[in-house]
Amino acid sequence: MFVVKIISFMKISIIGNNLTGLILSKALVNKNINVKLFYNPKKNTKKTNRTIGIAKKNMDFIQSKLLKVPKFFFNTINEIGIFTENSKKSEILNFNNEHELFYLVKYESFLNLINKSLKKSKNFKFHKIKSYNSFKSMINNCDEKIIINCENNNFINTNFFSSNFSKDYKSEAFTFIFQHKSIKNNKAIQIFTKYGPLAFLPLSKTQTSVVFSVYKSKYKLDEKKIITLVKYYNKKYTINKFSNIEKVNLKFKSARKYFYKNILLFGDNLHQVHPLAGQGFNMTLRDLEILMTEIDKLKKLGLPLNKNILKNFENKTKSNNFLYISGINIIESFFKLDSQFKNSISNLIPKLTKKNKYVKNLFIQIADKGLRFL
Repeated sequence: MFVVKIISFMKISIIGNNLTGLILSKALVNKNINVKLFYNPKKNTKKTNRTIGIAKKNMDFIQSKLLKVPKFFFNTINEIGIFTENSKKSEILNFNNEHELFYLVKYESFLNLINKSLKKSKNFKFHKIKSYNSFKSMINNCDEKIIINCENNNFINTNFFSSNFSKDYKSEAFTFIFQHKSIKNNKAIQIFTKYGPLAFLPLSKTQTSVVFSVYKSKYKLDEKKIITLVKYYNKKYTINKFSNIEKVNLKFKSARKYFYKNILLFGDNLHQVHPLAGQGFNMTLRDLEILMTEIDKLKKLGLPLNKNILKNFENKTKSNNFLYISGINIIESFFKLDSQFKNSISNLIPKLTKKNKYVKNLFIQIADKGLRFL
């Protein structure tokens, strides 16, 4: 009885009404932790056409530990084809699986599903942050609780976490969805064009998402040119209609420190990485699973949440996360260099992988589980 009483008074404050903040809240609420989510009503009000890829292991974690995601919310991907500017119809790499490699889901749909679930929880509350002083007041009055910041560019980032490892990719990502004639659509395609990586990500039989990361230092492309290039590189779809195009500058960031006193960074605050591998949100989900494991350890001992959990979380994630995103940066740099040499380097990849299937399987395992399985 005494243990249950202590656990029921566990409290955590979360900052950020985005997908990371909401899915973190859901994980904590499921563990009978009281959560108050602070948010700026002026942020995250704009709808997006973004899609997210979720690795199989992470989807298993979501379905078993967080909430049931209906099958119609996501599309299963069981094959990935990798092309270059000069490989034409011949793939330099192909990853396939009898079952699933990963799943694709619309950002807005997934966010709304979690939001709807949270509103039914008695131990979850939204709280608006109206001003700069609201941040200061919240921090000053939360000494006994843990604060997790899932929002970029706010008072906490500026005052306590301003130092990061960072890099400007000198690229901008154009994202949108197009409608097309109904086809079997379970194969993702990544083309390393001379303009930058172009990904076709199937959402359903009639919808496919596009992420086109363009080297802005070399090419100045407007939306009309982007559509023209997508039509040029598309060899699969009969396109009927394009959605609005969203654009964002791409930067790499890795936090030098994960926590300060009782404040923990989370999600993109810890690591931002190039979208070519589709691993940004997957890294967040792996972090979430580790954080929940650390919380479980305290609960089994009948102890309240304390600052030690933040240090334990950092120790178990920081080095792996940095190594993982460094690997993605190497891939990005390799194909950028390869494009300058007309893909003469990447043309050797098919010969290497045909002789060693272990390499392909290793890539699949790393994409699915991160570095923890090694």
